[in-house]
Amino acid sequence: MDKSKNDLIIIRVFDAPRERVWKTWTDPEMFRKWWGPQGFTSPVAKFDLKVGGKYLNCMRSPEDKDYWSTGIYREIMEPERLVMTDSFADKEGNVVPATHYGLSADFPMEMQISVRLEEQAGKTKLTLKHSGTAGINEKDRSDMEQGWSQSFDKLAQLLTKE
Repeated sequence: MDKSKNDLIIIRVFDAPRERVWKTWTDPEMFRKWWGPQGFTSPVAKFDLKVGGKYLNCMRSPEDKDYWSTGIYREIMEPERLVMTDSFADKEGNVVPATHYGLSADFPMEMQISVRLEEQAGKTKLTLKHSGTAGINEKDRSDMEQGWSQSFDKLAQLLTKE
């Protein structure tokens, strides 16, 4: 089976209550502290946290290159589930192709992110599903998985400090 045809799924357990993990996804100030791979910062996170509301995020690379993303919240079930579209964007929030950032044209204009949070004896099991990734080449898919994993490493560190 070709791995690139499947959704990207990452499961992590965080040593924090579900409500606290939920807040790191829904509070822009908390989100900015962990969003992006190692070495990246997140100077902007704007959330209109309601079904049909939009978000606009910026990741800044160590070389000061900004990568913007936007999407629309499709489902919000506090504190257990978030579903949102995911697209590359410019700083005004207009959807742009991945090639805008020098990335492969294999990326679709819109993907979907689903986050499920489950309580597990005082800890939180997070299941991330990044859908619509079937056409992405193996290198970009691997980079995506690494980016999410490094972001979640930063999230784990944040949760131990809070």
